[in-house]
Amino acid sequence: MHPVLRLYEDTLSDGASMALQALPRMIFIVHGAATIDGEACGAAWHGEGAAVLASGREGVTCWRWEFAEASDAGRDGVATGPGVASREKISARLENLPADELLLRGDSVAFPPGGCAYLHRHQGPGIRCLIEGGIRIDTHGRSTSYGPGGAWFESGPEPVFAQGAADRTTRFIRVMILPRALIGKSSIQYVNDEDRAKPKSQRYEVFVDAPIARNGSAPGAA
Repeated sequence: MHPVLRLYEDTLSDGASMALQALPRMIFIVHGAATIDGEACGAAWHGEGAAVLASGREGVTCWRWEFAEASDAGRDGVATGPGVASREKISARLENLPADELLLRGDSVAFPPGGCAYLHRHQGPGIRCLIEGGIRIDTHGRSTSYGPGGAWFESGPEPVFAQGAADRTTRFIRVMILPRALIGKSSIQYVNDEDRAKPKSQRYEVFVDAPIARNGSAPGAA
């Protein structure tokens, strides 16, 4: 089996909580507020250990990305409990991961009205989820449009062109699994030489850029 990357949407009512198993993950707060193990979550949170997420007084909706090695890929990550509604939005097998050390990167990518990302690749796979605006993704010989809440997978090596909505700002949240050598560095590679020097309209906000463990080893272990 291959490792998998999954995205869940969890909605918790006031006072509800859910237990999270030990897996590398990033959680992004879409609406409301939450604490994790008693500490305020902020806009996004990441970790690898078991944890408890609890909603704030007005409840919370969050997007939860989890990376599971092949040995854990069969475990269901849908959360349960009183006041908890949870569903898997998308799951992807990661067939192009490097065999050595890995990095989990979570960020926000924003485009002004009419902005685009020229034909490009990334050095690792990832799942994106649109939080505002609209976007068209051209890849694998087809075009697919997404609105808020729409999620899609990009393998990394397959070239992608992204076109944001013409009349409004577009932004998506993304988690990628990358070679650890890219910590603090861009993963994007433009396919056409003429696009590399063109002004780029997309803007990034990085939430997490953290080494993750593999096969039970600690991050950075030999």
